[in-house]
Parts: sequence; C-alpha cells; structure tokens
Amino acid sequence: MSYQHQYIDGTRIHFPVGKVVCVGRNYAAHAKELNNPVPTEPLLFIKPASCVVSPEGGFNIPQDRGAVHYEIEIAVLIGKPLSRQPSEEEVLDAISGFAPALDLTLRDVQERLKEKSWPWEVAKSFDGACVLAPFVSGFAVKDTTDIDVRLTINGDVRQDSNSREMLYPIIPLIQHMAGQFALQPGDVVLTGTPAGVGPLQPGDELVMELPGHTAVTTRVLQRN
Repeated sequence: MSYQHQYIDGTRIHFPVGKVVCVGRNYAAHAKELNNPVPTEPLLFIKPASCVVSPEGGFNIPQDRGAVHYEIEIAVLIGKPLSRQPSEEEVLDAISGFAPALDLTLRDVQERLKEKSWPWEVAKSFDGACVLAPFVSGFAVKDTTDIDVRLTINGDVRQDSNSREMLYPIIPLIQHMAGQFALQPGDVVLTGTPAGVGPLQPGDELVMELPGHTAVTTRVLQRN
C-alpha cells in the first residue's frame, strides 16, 4: 500500500503497514459518555491496512454516512513478532515506536449495528478510518504507563488524558492481543480513546499530540 511507516526524523521503517489491532472502551470515562458498560476483558477488533492514511496534507471523511466521530489514541508500532502470551520483556523489545492516531468511527452506523448485535466493521473499517501520524522511536518513551495524549480541534482541547487512565495498560494489553492472534512487524496497536469524542466537520483543523514527544497538525478536507 502507499502509506508506509515513518519516524518523525524522516527515516523510513522497512516493513509495510500490517493490520491495526484496536481495543474498545479502554477508558472508563469514554465508556460512560457513550452509555456503554465497562468491559470485563479487552474488547478487541481489527482494522485492515487499507484504513490507514497519513495526516499530511489533511484527510477526507465520508459525507453521506452520518456522523464521523474522532477518537484520539496512542498508537504502538510492533517491530518484532509476538504470539502465545509473550513476556513483558518480549513486548517491550518488540515495540518500535509510538504515535498519535485517530480511530474514526461512523457513529450513526455503529449505533444501528449495535442495536442489531451485529459486528462493527462497517463503522470502523472504511477507507481512511485510521489517521496515523509518524512515529517517535520506542526508546523515546521511558514509561508506557505515563504517556500523555491530546487532541485539539480549531483551538479547543477536546480530548486530554494519560495512559495511566487505561483500564488495560499498554504492555498487558499487547500481551493479551498476542495471545489471541500473532502480531507481526508492521502491525499497529491502537490502545483506546479517552472521553471527549465527537463529530468532525469539513474544514476542522486538528492537532494530534503525544505531549512531550510529538505534535502533528492536520485538517478535514473540504470535498468539492
């Protein structure tokens, strides 16, 4: 695919984008704002590589499928294979980078699917549903339980939290994921979104941040 992994210093990573493994409701406040129960184990779903787009130059959203909600998340780039309940040390060794990402959701579509107890893929896996910024090196993050994440839209902070608020912290979460299905170099883990989600509009300007590490400015493009 055309999108490739990139570090913020401009160097490219040698493996292509793989699957995007996501967790839903990993922040209690976000589950509460959508009137969802807090899960008793990680609620996993997968976005295909075709979802991934770069924020560079802006990104498009569907205009004819109801509300498109932003969800800022800490993205983790997997650089080595993981499977069968890896140890904490193996997971740390396999992490290649961290980045801010947007998990975009067709919220109206998702609500209809949930009412029928149907899978969410149609609402979560459309083209462009994962806006993925360049990565900072995994070595730049000293403590995975203390990573700030923030989203600002049109100058207003909409989401602002820290990985310490996660129900399932990053390392145990990745251990659980790898116990369900193998993770390969190029796979990306999205670790859940904090409270404050809402709809995007064409023309919105966004700043996606891991404060202290990286900030990326992008916008929702106006379609002709």
